[in-house]
Amino acid sequence: MSTAPTGPATGPRKRGRPARTAAADGPATRDRILTAARNEFARHGYDKTSIRGIAKVAEVDPALVHHYFGTKERVFEAAIELILAPAMNAPEVVHGSQEGAGERLARFMFGVWENPATRLPVLAVLRSALTNEAAAAVLRGLIERRVLLRMAGELTVPDPEFRAQLAAGHLIGITMLRYVLRMEPIASAEIDDIVAMVGPTLERYLTEN
Repeated sequence: MSTAPTGPATGPRKRGRPARTAAADGPATRDRILTAARNEFARHGYDKTSIRGIAKVAEVDPALVHHYFGTKERVFEAAIELILAPAMNAPEVVHGSQEGAGERLARFMFGVWENPATRLPVLAVLRSALTNEAAAAVLRGLIERRVLLRMAGELTVPDPEFRAQLAAGHLIGITMLRYVLRMEPIASAEIDDIVAMVGPTLERYLTEN
């Protein structure tokens, strides 16, 4: 009696590292997933983005997204590091000469917001943080670790972390009025006029004892 040839046993694949047949493995695949995540979070926000959706755009198995990043919160954190990368140099703008530090910071940050290529993804991240606590926690931790603590570390003023947060809060309030709520007249004001008004206040936060 003949028997059918036998092969490897088949059945449900266990969770964990995906099989290499699911998608090509390696740094290029991780980068492709991260780019897809950045675009999906920027386009749809945190709540409407899923691991499955990211995997579909990246053309990989969803298990591979879990393999590289774990949870949705972790892939969101990695994605917003890319989205916020243009703003991460704000501490370097402040450090150095105290004179003009406020104006330099204001001009730098508004430069990020005035560019549609950087503004639109950042707006999506902010909206996610306003509507979802998990997204807010990730964004809060990233800004504190990558921007505010670095900025405060070089300030020679009392309560440097508090001062750095005051400066950030001042800028965030203006950006919300100008770019999110589009409230007039600030929405149509010239950036040079805003910088001229805001710079001295930021400088007081950052330099006055």
